[in-house]
Amino acid sequence: MRITGIRSYPLTVPIGDLQRTAQGSFGTISILVVVVETDDGVSGVGEGLARYAPKAYAELVDGLLAPKIVGMDPFAADAVWQRLFRAFSGRSGGMLIEAIAAIDTALWDIMGKATGQPVHRLLGGMGRERVSAYASSVPWLDDAEATSWTERCLAWGFKEIKVKIGAPVAAAIARARLVREVAGPGIRLTADANWIFDVDEALVVAQALAELGYFWFEEPIVPEDLEGYRWLRARAPLRLAAGESEHTAQGAAPLLTARAIGVVQPDVARSGGISETRRIASLAQALHVPYAPHVGASGAVCVAASLQLAAAMPNFLTFECMIFPNPLRDRLTREPVGAVETLEDGKLPVPEGPGLGIELDMAEVEKWTAR
Repeated sequence: MRITGIRSYPLTVPIGDLQRTAQGSFGTISILVVVVETDDGVSGVGEGLARYAPKAYAELVDGLLAPKIVGMDPFAADAVWQRLFRAFSGRSGGMLIEAIAAIDTALWDIMGKATGQPVHRLLGGMGRERVSAYASSVPWLDDAEATSWTERCLAWGFKEIKVKIGAPVAAAIARARLVREVAGPGIRLTADANWIFDVDEALVVAQALAELGYFWFEEPIVPEDLEGYRWLRARAPLRLAAGESEHTAQGAAPLLTARAIGVVQPDVARSGGISETRRIASLAQALHVPYAPHVGASGAVCVAASLQLAAAMPNFLTFECMIFPNPLRDRLTREPVGAVETLEDGKLPVPEGPGLGIELDMAEVEKWTAR
């Protein structure tokens, strides 16, 4: 079996103000979907994060990356990854790794389809048919909206809920307290600041979150500040979560080896696809750090790949189930994947079909392709 070509689809959809964070509201979601084709007629689908300028990602794949791997064996995913990683001279940037993510995930989809196995079994697997999930996220809107979203999460049956918080410190603490009051004591709550605070502010918030019984404090400070994370970790009375901003295992290693975080959250559509995300999760496992896949503002292919990893990794903790409407997640596949309506007893089903276990609705893909 050999790779014969790649078709790229840069997709963009409007989502309004539903995904407001401390950094503001993005208004749209953009991703890159690829279809990798082989001479055996087996094709695979993959997704890369392309938050801005998705057409540029498609041009990168079509003009630079695809020609480098045509003719290669799709089962040689590591060899393909290394060839693509060296596509630029010098240190590789984020856009390249996000584009590689789409191709790599498509290769795993091909391998699963060719062998008739779901990806999580190819990865070794832990025998999980369903995985624990948390609602993501109560948005950084006014108190009435926060209350309404929290109540909806409870009605859907979530036992874990993530809350977006922002500056100033007093407002962040007030929001965390409000959601705890609405959710009650039996719900696991986590807070995500999207790196809006400095370390001193973050410590004050962390102390308040711990008093309110929150489980983790996600991205309290900018992801580049390793020393800040180490300083905060030594003083904060609850675990810190981070890693969605890391693209490779080499990038995530300092956070993990410094014991600066208590949960690692790589995003398969950003962190180099299934191959590299597995390396990050495996490194975390060796250092006794739990793995919680980041999904965020992505599409259905990312969700499916993340569920496969969640089913396979021994140190999996909990899965990010997005609760706001998103056509690229809700309508891109023939059957729902990782959707709220599939939640049962706080858990989501893992696709059991070959490969990623999904089938793209190509009419929907074409509908949202940026021209």
